[in-house]
Amino acid sequence: MVGTPRRAAHAAAALFRISPLALALLLGTAQAAPQAPVLELAQKEQQPLLDTLRDLVHIESGSKDVEGVKKIADYVAGKLRAQGGKVEVIQPTDVYRLDDTPEQVGPMVHAEFKGKGTSRIMLIAHMDTVYLPGMLKDQPFRIDGDKAYGLGIADDKQGVALILHTVELLKKRGFDDYGTLTVLINGDEEISSPGARSTITRLGAEQDAVFSFEGGGTDGSLRLATSGIGAAYLQVKGKASHAGAKPEDGVNALYELSHQLLQLKDLSRPEQGLKLNWTVAKAGTNRNVIPAEATAQADARALRVADFTALEKAMHDKVGHKLLEASKVELKFEVRRPPLEASEAARKLARHAQGIYGDELKLPMKVMDKATGGGTDAAFAALKAKGAVIEGFGLSGYGAHSNDAEYVQVNTIAPRLYLAVRMIEDLSRGQVK
Repeated sequence: MVGTPRRAAHAAAALFRISPLALALLLGTAQAAPQAPVLELAQKEQQPLLDTLRDLVHIESGSKDVEGVKKIADYVAGKLRAQGGKVEVIQPTDVYRLDDTPEQVGPMVHAEFKGKGTSRIMLIAHMDTVYLPGMLKDQPFRIDGDKAYGLGIADDKQGVALILHTVELLKKRGFDDYGTLTVLINGDEEISSPGARSTITRLGAEQDAVFSFEGGGTDGSLRLATSGIGAAYLQVKGKASHAGAKPEDGVNALYELSHQLLQLKDLSRPEQGLKLNWTVAKAGTNRNVIPAEATAQADARALRVADFTALEKAMHDKVGHKLLEASKVELKFEVRRPPLEASEAARKLARHAQGIYGDELKLPMKVMDKATGGGTDAAFAALKAKGAVIEGFGLSGYGAHSNDAEYVQVNTIAPRLYLAVRMIEDLSRGQVK
């Protein structure tokens, strides 16, 4: 610990380049000074983390580039083994087949660190990106001022790097008061985690807390809730015939599709966050041919897992009522991601994180317990979890999925490392009130 409150405050000010006002606040709140040993280690770890980020960015790992994902998985596994973890690279076998799931999905890296305590904590992130092979040349790793740019750096290679260096800091501190510290890094998040979802759910159910290291946006917010993402696919099969000479011999798939879409258009419940919108439709081949096939796709969003279940049932009930009895109608509904629902356990743990960030570092942190978006693996971890699940432990940044402007804010590295280490240590010691 720093010997005096004033020295602690000056150390924190130098570390994070905080304002004179924040410095004054630090000087006036001796009881909430940062823990200097953690603070100093976090600062020293900034450059090694940037080096890791450079290595990760320079491995192209698009979700469907299985060889690239295997390469980055080997890199991550090697780091975790060197830190003393029991590590395995898992090739998924229980794959949830979605409409766009490739023949083969990338592996995941699973590591466990055994401690002398009883708490069970899991850290998750993903190593795949949305980019295609060859795009690295247009977005290599570089640092410009207080921003580090690179392919997939914000989503989610920063999360992978933060987990690796959080584990490294715990090792340097000789901390092992947890029971089990689990790390899971998957390689198929950007295609809705068809291979990893069952593993994330199974492991999440065993934890006292799950911290997901997706980026903290531009303001470093933690998220306790996200909307779920669903998709509906409607296929109608009719019978082709000459549209001018013998239309009565055909079964017009377009007519039946139109009928079905009108039946299904009012299933949204905006007041409860349930949305179903038909967005894509196709029918026919030629102007003078009665269409024998028609298809449509819909986007669905929900704030509660149960709402997707109810929606799917309502849709199947509706499609049984056909306009043309001779037509065949098939409906497929898939939950691409369940919603993450805020729990009291998550709220409690998030308040503790706010205290660390605000009281000790004098940095602002919002906690969002109302869903404002969708698409997080944390939702799979929460499906059967009894413990807290929190999203957004990653670095602040911007430009995810962009061609040339994806970056993270370098000055958030030390605060985020400090937060992760402090949260793990406090949770392991039973100091979360």
